[in-house]
Amino acid sequence: MTKNPRTPVTVLGLGLMGEALAGAFLREGHPATVWNRTAAKADRLAGRGATRAGSARDAVAAAPLVLVCLTGYDAVHEVLGPLGDVLDGRVVVNLTSGTSAEARDTAAWVERQGGTYLDGAIMAIPDAIGTPDAAVLYSGPRAAFDLHERALGSLGGTATYLGADHGLSALYDVGVLSLMWNILNGFLQGAALLGAAGVEATAFAPVARNGIETVAGWLAGYARQIDDGVHPAADSTLDTHLAAMEHLVQESESHGVDAGLPRFIRALAAEAVAAGRGGEGYTALIDRFRKPSDHA
Repeated sequence: MTKNPRTPVTVLGLGLMGEALAGAFLREGHPATVWNRTAAKADRLAGRGATRAGSARDAVAAAPLVLVCLTGYDAVHEVLGPLGDVLDGRVVVNLTSGTSAEARDTAAWVERQGGTYLDGAIMAIPDAIGTPDAAVLYSGPRAAFDLHERALGSLGGTATYLGADHGLSALYDVGVLSLMWNILNGFLQGAALLGAAGVEATAFAPVARNGIETVAGWLAGYARQIDDGVHPAADSTLDTHLAAMEHLVQESESHGVDAGLPRFIRALAAEAVAAGRGGEGYTALIDRFRKPSDHA
């Protein structure tokens, strides 16, 4: 009988994402052990060949690679806390959303138990797991990532290693969330403005998408300016941006649309211009974002 060459994997937490993760491992032929507080959530996976563990302890003991996908870090510590002795020698990959500080603290705790910790961030919806559209980011010891890169590749798309700092995955995650929310808020502001003129959001959407794609094309060059600390006005100066921001504020106010977001954007640029940076490019605002907030 041929031995299965695939790494045995345990998945703790079988919400929508956890079930998708376990399913992807099963599709790639990995022996998978699964556990969830509500045991019935393992039924579909058990029907596909997964081993249902009777306890979290049994689940962790079943495999050298343990993936955790729970509702938050409090739940992670509640589940793993009593299991310190069985973490010895295992690689724990935590795909639970949280902060960089939580990731670093959890890594230190796992390492004190003799385990190795990788933090991860899933940049995909559950339906995309196991497909080329999925991307998962990892941070922690390089040797642990290299050891299990093939197994982690079962989750689809790209398994990206970010670096040894356990907190990097969480920072990348919230960085992308910031991008997402700012894009969506900008779209909602524009849709509200056009809606006030009787234009449906569906008519605005393709124009907005073209604008987003144009801005996306600027990112590599803007990133280089930020890293170099030089902010040339290759396309437009902050002075020019500020004048256009004033138009957005005026249009919002005149159409009875909330102008809070446009005023905030204008205030950021106005502060930089007042500091004598009006002739520089937009990336000069990075220095404003690097400051602690007034409420820090």
